[in-house]
Amino acid sequence: MTRIVVVDDERAIADGVAAYLRRDGHDVDTAATPARALELGRTGPDLMILDLMLAGGSGFDVLRTLRGEGSRVPVIILSARVDLVDRVAGLELGADDYVTKPFEPRELVARVGAVLRRARPGSPEPATPSTTTLDDLAIDEAAREVRRGADLVPLTRTEFDLLAVLAGHPGRVMTRTQLAEQIFGGLYEESDRTIDSHVRNLRRKLGSRPDGGDYVETVRGVGYRVARA
Repeated sequence: MTRIVVVDDERAIADGVAAYLRRDGHDVDTAATPARALELGRTGPDLMILDLMLAGGSGFDVLRTLRGEGSRVPVIILSARVDLVDRVAGLELGADDYVTKPFEPRELVARVGAVLRRARPGSPEPATPSTTTLDDLAIDEAAREVRRGADLVPLTRTEFDLLAVLAGHPGRVMTRTQLAEQIFGGLYEESDRTIDSHVRNLRRKLGSRPDGGDYVETVRGVGYRVARA
């Protein structure tokens, strides 16, 4: 059974989300403060749903601290803050998804399922470990690691999935909707700039290709691609 931590200082929201998740078969703990959220986050849950505006602190601080300690727990931000700057800030800190209030509980449960599937790839995988080379990068899908030589490039799960999908189709331009279907299970709206935010994070972490260009190229008005070797 998966264990999920729901962090929200509005008791009705925390209890409501927990009830839906338990109905879906998950074990759920709740927290109302940053201190309790960190305490539960350090116990290794399968996923955390994190509100940004908490009594006595910020969800941003919780996420920043967990990522700074090396925690890779998947995090879905759940917040009434709808500004693009907040969404981008959360994703840049390492959140896997961002859901705004008010929200449809069934959609949240579906997003939880999508993030958990990405965090724990299912068993129908190729029998042989697959490593893709992209210029000087080695993308190891079995280990879910990206290396430049001996150096590990620290990517979030979503950033890794984005790079792996594009690298698996070199030269092919993929739209944001196509990428979202592969990564988020299709839970994406055309006005949502989540894919763009993850691409920016990915470029920042990967740096430039040996020839000075970007590993992930923008095809204006269409989407993204990686160049053929």
